[in-house]
Amino acid sequence: MARDVGTIAPGTGATAPSEPVRVLILHNNYRARGGEERAVASIATLLRARGHSVELLERSSTQLSKWRAARGMLEGGVDSDQVSDAVRRTRADVVHAHNLHPLFGWRALAAARAAGAQTILHLHNFRLFCAIAVAYRDGGPCFRCSGANSAAGVRLRCRGSLAEAAVYGAGLHRQHPRLLDNTDRFIVLSEATCARMRQLGLPAQRARVLRNFIPADAFAGASAADQGSYALVAGRLVEYKGFDTAIAAARAAAVPLVVAGEGPDESRLRALAAGADVRFTGWLDQARLAEVRAGAGIVLVPSRCEEQCPYAVLDAISTGVPVLGSDRGGIPELLPSPSVLPADNRQAWARALGELWRAPAARRDRGEQALARARDWLSAERYYTGLMGVYGG
Repeated sequence: MARDVGTIAPGTGATAPSEPVRVLILHNNYRARGGEERAVASIATLLRARGHSVELLERSSTQLSKWRAARGMLEGGVDSDQVSDAVRRTRADVVHAHNLHPLFGWRALAAARAAGAQTILHLHNFRLFCAIAVAYRDGGPCFRCSGANSAAGVRLRCRGSLAEAAVYGAGLHRQHPRLLDNTDRFIVLSEATCARMRQLGLPAQRARVLRNFIPADAFAGASAADQGSYALVAGRLVEYKGFDTAIAAARAAAVPLVVAGEGPDESRLRALAAGADVRFTGWLDQARLAEVRAGAGIVLVPSRCEEQCPYAVLDAISTGVPVLGSDRGGIPELLPSPSVLPADNRQAWARALGELWRAPAARRDRGEQALARARDWLSAERYYTGLMGVYGG
């Protein structure tokens, strides 16, 4: 059995570590790396900096054959002995799992438990219920699949082909009860998402809310949003991010817009931007994106899906750049109410963007307020205390 990793710190209500914790992190990398991979790396770095022993066991979907992916989904993961061997070798107290599909699956959690570790499943999206993880189709959030019932995803062919949809539907259906049975606690990234997942069948008593964090050295000293020379929208160029709303709002408000990212929706977005003051940068690494963000006066996050705690918001407010964000998922929890806009109302986006753009002093004030809030809500210290509380139960 795993040792006791902590005791309750008097007066805090949080669990403080009584000794260093040995953590084995599991993650199946996506074909397109994104915020989840960043979160995994940040957590590992934070734990190591606080004196804990951390090993990261990763598998990758890059160049993964459809046959092997199908086998992993239908069998509940492959090579689970590798997980139990790693738990015994590292003497892990905690196995902190992130994306498990398709190569880890429920068997990885069962193997971890059998080897003596407690299991934490970190839910960065809706992959526990949804074959495409984002719970979105036909222009808005979709929660037709819930619990172990994944029939709608098969019927609607959410994975594209009927064969792939059937594999993922069957895999989610078979794995769901076993994933629940073999997880001690779940982490979700927003109160709204926690409530939504409870509706979908996540055990309420085992769910904890823990937002992403920003390292201390990434916070700006002050806001320079009044000096920004463009609005910015950044992320993967996919329809559910709502970047077409950003382009339409910028055109209507006559605000220069920079679109940072790449993805399958790029050609459509470029066509929509034709003739407007819109510049596409393509994919940018974090350092270059930070430079572009520092030159922005406003960041737009017009997501149509229910994102939990997007780094697009976190990076902006920790830099002192005000954000206009949609009213979906966990985004409203990160922003003051005047900055939250209906995801499907382009006129509201154009009006809010134009008004804020024409008021540089207001941009700076909002940026300063966002920065102060971010230093409190998104600090590594706050996150670490919360994470130790999850590990300690």
